[in-house]
Amino acid sequence: MIGVFDSGIGGLTVAKKIWDILGPLKIIYFGDTARVPYGNRGNEVIRKYTNEGINFLLKKGAKIIIIACHTASAICQEEFKNFNLPIFDVVKPTVKAAVANVREKNKRIGIIGTRATVNSRIYEKLIKKECPSCQVFSRPAPLLVPLIEEGWMKKVETKRILKKYLKPLKNQRISVLVLGCTHYPLIKNLVEIKIGKQTKIIDPGEEVAKNLQEFLKNHPKIREELPYGNSQFYFSDIGNYYPQIIERFLGKKVKCQRWDSNPQAF
Repeated sequence: MIGVFDSGIGGLTVAKKIWDILGPLKIIYFGDTARVPYGNRGNEVIRKYTNEGINFLLKKGAKIIIIACHTASAICQEEFKNFNLPIFDVVKPTVKAAVANVREKNKRIGIIGTRATVNSRIYEKLIKKECPSCQVFSRPAPLLVPLIEEGWMKKVETKRILKKYLKPLKNQRISVLVLGCTHYPLIKNLVEIKIGKQTKIIDPGEEVAKNLQEFLKNHPKIREELPYGNSQFYFSDIGNYYPQIIERFLGKKVKCQRWDSNPQAF
């Protein structure tokens, strides 16, 4: 199976993109909703939580791991090497796509994300490594996640706030905009309107799914072993409103199961 790990529910957009591109493969999803957000935690705690989440997915039979959390992707690169299986994070394929889509005469890339992702400067570092001549402009957009989870994607308040966040990037005449949070694809159409059609928008979930597709193409034996069927969705906390949010993210109802975050549960 494919295991998808996230600190919350944003990674569900990644799971959906995998289905869109690769078909209804069986996914086991774990969202650490009891301990979200990871961005205000220390690095050692983030590593601990991420390792626990990966080990849980392995115990459930995952053979490939997708790290859908930007914070975990930024902090835990060295830890990923300790696991003897393919691990994909959301940042690296997104960086490659951003660099591949810049215009020759306008190598200006914009990033919007949570404060934690922006403050980590992970995108700036990796983009400059791939493309030293690229200019990177980052803006934190902290209000977008709660607005999206509340279902306010079409509200005038959301449109105004998004416009305020994007205006400085639009003024920089960026040619590429990275959606540096897995919640943001739910308002991609609105972002396109506010930033302008001349700017290429990069969706991390789509890029991870494409990266996985390429990997499976080159490893047909692994591809043949991946099952189809009903996926499983685990969360360390399931509030009263989570099922509705999850349905909104996936476009369908799914059974949500609770996982005890006590490591002894492994």
